[in-house]
Amino acid sequence: MHARHLLSISGLILAALLIAPRSAAALGSCSFGSTVGVNFGASDVFNTIPTDSTGSLTYTCISVLGTITIDLSRGSAPSYFPRQMRKGAETMSYNLYLDAARISVWGDGTGGTSHYGPVTPPLASPVTVTIYGRIPAGQNVSVGSYTDTITATINF
Repeated sequence: MHARHLLSISGLILAALLIAPRSAAALGSCSFGSTVGVNFGASDVFNTIPTDSTGSLTYTCISVLGTITIDLSRGSAPSYFPRQMRKGAETMSYNLYLDAARISVWGDGTGGTSHYGPVTPPLASPVTVTIYGRIPAGQNVSVGSYTDTITATINF
């Protein structure tokens, strides 16, 4: 007989938001408004299906010549495959995606990841983008709160 225990996962904090121009010729002005971190809630380590959740970020561009992309950092992990939430020295694998099917890993366009965009943003109108998160099933981790901090960057 297995004891079932729930894992309290604080989720992800979208923080340290940056704005970075790709080149001097492509100047513009964009900023992040609100962010809603991906909060996975409580997870059962004996569950055989992944734990999914969503978050979002909202950006507004005042002026942009051309298109923008938005990148998400690896957080505390050494790579995007997988990202890792931490509780002290312990880690739990997860990832963030651009699509509801959770196929396209949202990163910085390197190593098999994809950017959000390129898109031509509407000027002076907030745009909310959904972040799709997933914790793979079958991870043998201890009970507690696991967190990670992701940096979002607007490139124009």
